[in-house]
Amino acid sequence: MTAEQLKELEDNLWKAADKLRADSGLKASEYSTPILGLIFLRFASIRYGKVKEEIKAELEAQKNSRNQLKEEEIALLKCGFYLPPEAEYDYLLNLPEKTDIAKAIKKAMELIEYYKPELKDSLPKDEYFKLYTKDDRSLPKSLLKIFKDIPEDVTGDLFGKVYEYFLGEFALAEGQGGGAFYTPTSVVKLMVEMIEPYKGTLYDPACGSGGMFVQSNEFVDRRRAELRDEDTKDLMVYGGEKDTETVKLARMNLAVNGLRGQIVQANAYYENPFDSYGRFDYVMANPPFNVDDVNYDRVKDDRRFNEYGIPKNKSKSGGNKQAAVNSVPNANYLWINLFATSLKPTGRAALVMANSASDARHSEADIRQNLIKSGVIDCMLTLPKNMFYTVTLPATLWFFDKNKCRNQNLQDLRMNKILFIDARNIFRQVTRALREFTDEHIQNIATIMRLYRGENHRLQEL
Repeated sequence: MTAEQLKELEDNLWKAADKLRADSGLKASEYSTPILGLIFLRFASIRYGKVKEEIKAELEAQKNSRNQLKEEEIALLKCGFYLPPEAEYDYLLNLPEKTDIAKAIKKAMELIEYYKPELKDSLPKDEYFKLYTKDDRSLPKSLLKIFKDIPEDVTGDLFGKVYEYFLGEFALAEGQGGGAFYTPTSVVKLMVEMIEPYKGTLYDPACGSGGMFVQSNEFVDRRRAELRDEDTKDLMVYGGEKDTETVKLARMNLAVNGLRGQIVQANAYYENPFDSYGRFDYVMANPPFNVDDVNYDRVKDDRRFNEYGIPKNKSKSGGNKQAAVNSVPNANYLWINLFATSLKPTGRAALVMANSASDARHSEADIRQNLIKSGVIDCMLTLPKNMFYTVTLPATLWFFDKNKCRNQNLQDLRMNKILFIDARNIFRQVTRALREFTDEHIQNIATIMRLYRGENHRLQEL
């Protein structure tokens, strides 16, 4: 699906759903959760439908086996979740008009959570009863009909994109402005192609809707045949996210895309649920930029944040010296430290960072110098403007590679070098306010990176 087709789909779905909301008199805050649950259910049914025949065939093949697996066990292996008949979208859609649809949807969500404990308490259930009014119980069924228009051939992180589009529209409808920040798929694809997370562990401490994980999984699927390595599917993902509702989204996104891993609610500045120091093969993230209220005293002794130096604190008293709280002046370099220290000695990282971090002065400059001296920074790439859906801001991609610091051959080739790529003029104009990388752009940039790494044979493969 092209960006234009996706935009048209999003607009049409939103207009139809919002018209029903307006007719019902419900507030956007009362409407958003059940809507997002139905979007998940639609995408889950689409994904499950693609492997349903395989599941049946495997069940038939094992019929006389001593160690025969149950249908739900086969489904979990092939799809990552199991949809019993009562939880399938078309089943709900085709129920008689007089059926208690809210009750049926609740049962469907409960069944999904039962067979997928990782989703426990993540799916909306009782919210569908709130769509009933005294005189009208048709709204849940009408919404099911609207989201049936999501086509069967959708792939990748479209669930996350459609979900976040609706999240932003609901926020605007409530007067909050903006909506959730979303990393464009083409940017994530480039990050994935540059660090190539084939297998192992992948960490995103600010995972949002889980888009980084989905694109990494798609990369593994695309390259598996080329690698001829059955273990490449063995990718475990770990995500932290501060917002409760977004944690639920990320868990749904992992489930609908068949990913293995764990998503937890955590504030990365003060919580370390995965004991991240030196643990992960890959780190990918798009953290919040320019946060200025992180408590300095709570992070100053945390080795995740101080290995390369910590931004000097300043006093924020609000005119009251007695109430002064030491805070980090800008948390950008806390995140940069976190990404570097979370890597194994052979690990790679890719992160989106505000342009201002590239030439920040004072204590940030000292940290940047320490990072450069350590050899961990491998590449920096400036992005074009207008690459993001909800905000217009200049950003840079940072790439780390700890392996070049310990591998003698890589030390000789790249130890004292950093590859700089100016991609500000590489883009395709999607709309007046939005740009993206094409697949050709992504492959060309990734080829530059591979040649820089000395992987000349990769050029011949193209």
